[in-house]
Amino acid sequence: MAEQKTIHLTKNAYIKLKTELDELEGPLRTQIIEAIATARAHGDLSENAEYHAAKDQQGLQESRVRQIRQMLENAEIVEAEDDGVISPGMVVTIRHDGDTETETYLLGLREEKGGEHDILTPTSPLGAALLGHSAGETVVAQAPAGALKVEVIEVHPA
Repeated sequence: MAEQKTIHLTKNAYIKLKTELDELEGPLRTQIIEAIATARAHGDLSENAEYHAAKDQQGLQESRVRQIRQMLENAEIVEAEDDGVISPGMVVTIRHDGDTETETYLLGLREEKGGEHDILTPTSPLGAALLGHSAGETVVAQAPAGALKVEVIEVHPA
């Protein structure tokens, strides 16, 4: 079996994932089981759209449970240090080469969405290229559409 890769999560992201897992394995799982039982009671399963929809929902839910469990099992909690160096959990403001507008991102996993910043994952071409850099530096990321050149404007903990 392949070795699992460590996933860097902020404490906030870890708590969000744990809460989602508890909900999926508790009340939501019970609701799906009840929906399947209710649909099954309607008779012939071969043409029972309600039953098939509930089973599909159960499959999606159990897939998400497995995904979250794997993430939590391989998680390393990181606390962003206020040292000006880009790492997971940091808010990064960048400006693309030739542009006057800036963009601000939280460097983290999509599970951290819901805050005031868009998410830039550390495994994306730009996110990976930014790791370890500081304000004032120019970074070049190799993306599928070509090279992205950005200037790091500001870096601070979330």
